[in-house]
Amino acid sequence: MFADRVAQLQRALDERAAQQLLRTPVTLEQYSGRVLTIAGQGYINFCGNDYLGLATEPQVLQAFADGASRYGAGSSGSPLVTGQHAVHQQLCQSLCDWLNVERVLLFSSGFAANQAMLQTLSQKTDTLLLDKLSHASLIDGALHSDAALKRFAHNDLDALEPLLRQTSQALVVTEGVFSMDGDSPDLAAMLALCQQYQAPLLLDDAHGLGVLGPQGKGTAAAQGIKQADIFCSMANFGKALGVGGAFIGGSKTVINYIEQFGRHYIYSTALPPPLCAAVLKSIELCRSESWRRDKLHSNIALFRHLAADLALLNSQTAIQGLVLGSSERALAVSQQLKQAGIWLSAIRPPTVPQGSARLRITLSAQHSEQDIHQLVQQLRQLV
Repeated sequence: MFADRVAQLQRALDERAAQQLLRTPVTLEQYSGRVLTIAGQGYINFCGNDYLGLATEPQVLQAFADGASRYGAGSSGSPLVTGQHAVHQQLCQSLCDWLNVERVLLFSSGFAANQAMLQTLSQKTDTLLLDKLSHASLIDGALHSDAALKRFAHNDLDALEPLLRQTSQALVVTEGVFSMDGDSPDLAAMLALCQQYQAPLLLDDAHGLGVLGPQGKGTAAAQGIKQADIFCSMANFGKALGVGGAFIGGSKTVINYIEQFGRHYIYSTALPPPLCAAVLKSIELCRSESWRRDKLHSNIALFRHLAADLALLNSQTAIQGLVLGSSERALAVSQQLKQAGIWLSAIRPPTVPQGSARLRITLSAQHSEQDIHQLVQQLRQLV
């Protein structure tokens, strides 16, 4: 009955495999931050997002365990039914205090939060203007919204300005740190342009939160921008904070509106309470232990210095891209690195544009100087 459909799906899989684009999940036997154990073999991990080493921090793990003992494993319902627990409210209050926003809502993932932000806050008469390299969650959120979608050249305000001039009701969407290139927009200049054309600015700061700005407040704070000047922002807890879940922050009116009309929020089970307890501890450590950011930025500077002769993308963040071109070459170098005890996955289309397959090197506060020297030595030999 559906044999033809199954055959069609298999052909698509075979085609992707022939193009060296088939993804294969890997099961970790143990994760200790800087080292992954896979099939009994240990590898130095250079492709995770645990920038501050909080995913295995004993205090965070204890907070998770204590939260499970106190609140139970799950929230039991959506936030507006039975899912809102005291620890959810504590986490929201902690985020508001840390980031100077009036109110936040919690979500199961950054993908869900971005979908809710764009779909709920845009209308049929709007046009969403997205940076060309926006994350898939932003693109999908825009495509599934009622608004029109236009994209401007990456971090190019000269390309954004005519779109704003030609569009009567625009919302501008960008990222604090772009997940594949590791660079950042000039938010101050972008905000000034948005204010000139009365266009709200929406920010995805998944990779900026925790690592940039005073107390890790994120990209806007690092660039001297008041959070109140950002119409709405999203960040998640699965990167620098080392846990999982996400939030949207903004004014009370904006967040109240998403709470009432955001389907991703209304119809999803609330975050597990012990997870929220762990995130609370992560935020506390992120704010108070600046040595984690200091060590991370020291590692970034060391890597950039040692790898100055390699064709790195222009990034001063924990995300360092080394474009190799073809998927075949990126896969081959990734495999050779594994043989040398380094885990660094190849990033291929459609995650990145055709012809720009790369190694996406991510640095952590947990990496030692020896780790970084070893990585650069291997890259220099292979690339």
